[in-house]
Amino acid sequence: MKYHTTLLEDSIKQFYFYLNIYHPQQLDMIKIAELLKIKIHFAPFSSSTFRGEIIIDSRLAPEQQWEDFGHELCHVLFQYGNQILNINSLFLEYQEWKANNFALHFCVPTFMLQKYKIATIPDGISFITNKFQVRQEIAEKRLIHFRNQLIISNSILK
Repeated sequence: MKYHTTLLEDSIKQFYFYLNIYHPQQLDMIKIAELLKIKIHFAPFSSSTFRGEIIIDSRLAPEQQWEDFGHELCHVLFQYGNQILNINSLFLEYQEWKANNFALHFCVPTFMLQKYKIATIPDGISFITNKFQVRQEIAEKRLIHFRNQLIISNSILK
């Protein structure tokens, strides 16, 4: 079966290749932040960004911290300004949706996911949570997106 990647999936692949990251065991937020020269702090309050630096909630489990890092990294790399004071609420909602989508693909990159054969969604959820160190909810969302993109890709070919 053929899989047509999206622009986001291609961009994340290029991003990781630029950082010489090719395998799930290399997905480390501290190392990635160092490579990007982005400061990362851990503090006991909600994850956020401030002046180009990332703050991760130290109270969270490592999987949630990794997911939050992907979300906040999107804000640092692609979104500017003070979201609270200067943005229309609909645009803020749009930016949050974009950051969540980015994090989903950043934490479980398609080019890495394609290396594995996953027979069923339940088996895949368990595999992804272990291999990519994400929560079950994220693993399920990512698998559903991957499956849907695979279906779309193959229906285009017919």
